[in-house]
Amino acid sequence: MKNFQLSRDAFGRLVFTSTEGERHEGVVPVRAFPIGAPGEGLALVNPDGRELAWIFSLGTLDEDMRRLIEEELASREFLPQIRHIIHVSSFATPSTWDVETNRGKAQFVLKGEEDIRRIAHVTLLIADSHGIQFLIKDMTVLDRHSRKLLDRFL
Repeated sequence: MKNFQLSRDAFGRLVFTSTEGERHEGVVPVRAFPIGAPGEGLALVNPDGRELAWIFSLGTLDEDMRRLIEEELASREFLPQIRHIIHVSSFATPSTWDVETNRGKAQFVLKGEEDIRRIAHVTLLIADSHGIQFLIKDMTVLDRHSRKLLDRFL
């Protein structure tokens, strides 16, 4: 049972309307587990950070509401996934990495090995010198060359 409605206002902001008619503009969807379970556990919060609704699974929403939430998330989230490590300038840090991601080729500077964090057994999160996060969802599916370069830093 849906106890709220979502729409966009004239400025493109997400608008939450409760069944009682209470309206909140500028609502933001926030994932509880953005990497481990991106489609599960999501809060809709007002601009002050107060939770307005909890969604257990995006799959339970109707298509229009799910589309609105996914559009909003896509406009806020930027987490390129590394598919191939092309070149690493040095095995000492800082080093410049040339990678291919799901969003195209990228180059970033890794300040130190501590900027490579293990999220799960095979999942890594790499922060570049500007704070941009790169995801390796499953390092076991990387090609041999990429794994060899990555292993030097782990």
